[in-house]
Amino acid sequence: MDNYPFDTNGLTQEEIESYYKSYTILKLKFNLEFTGEIDFHLELFEVFKNYLEITVRDSFVIKQDNNNDCYILFVETESRHPGQGKVSGDKDYQIWALAFLKADFGRMLIRRETLADKIIELVHPVELDFAEDKAFSDTFYVLVNDREKALKGVDRRFRNAVMDIRHDHFLIEIVEHTLIVGNNEPVSAEKTLHLAEFITRVCSHC
Repeated sequence: MDNYPFDTNGLTQEEIESYYKSYTILKLKFNLEFTGEIDFHLELFEVFKNYLEITVRDSFVIKQDNNNDCYILFVETESRHPGQGKVSGDKDYQIWALAFLKADFGRMLIRRETLADKIIELVHPVELDFAEDKAFSDTFYVLVNDREKALKGVDRRFRNAVMDIRHDHFLIEIVEHTLIVGNNEPVSAEKTLHLAEFITRVCSHC
């Protein structure tokens, strides 16, 4: 583990071990390389809007045969909370996957649909449904700002990839050509593998 070239400054031993296991499982299954310094512009995404600070601690590129590479990001976030007359925060560590899409999806948010979503939808329908794919529409809550772009981008293959996500709390956000997927739960090798499998599948046809 001493040879793992990751910035472990400030991490607990448990966090370091989780990062190392995640990195190891990715190396075993994917053609993985370090990206170096890349600005992924995470500040553009609503999912990160409420954080005081967002830092990509490290990032990896998953190289693919079709040259449509995708990325795994280890992200450090600092949460906003009031503290003795000044803004202070607690640091948290998360893992996200990112892909650059060929098509412009507009702005889009996809997550598991809850009972509350279904009730609200009866009174104030705002989500995008897919009449030809009831299983997807019953499972996921989709918010968009451009229905035409969304309907073109979210085709059958994309929906099938999303349906295969084996976790209830993943969130997908798309800003035009950039997609991120993940959640704010602690880093784990299992979750990292799920994210990598999903993002490589999306990149294989988007």
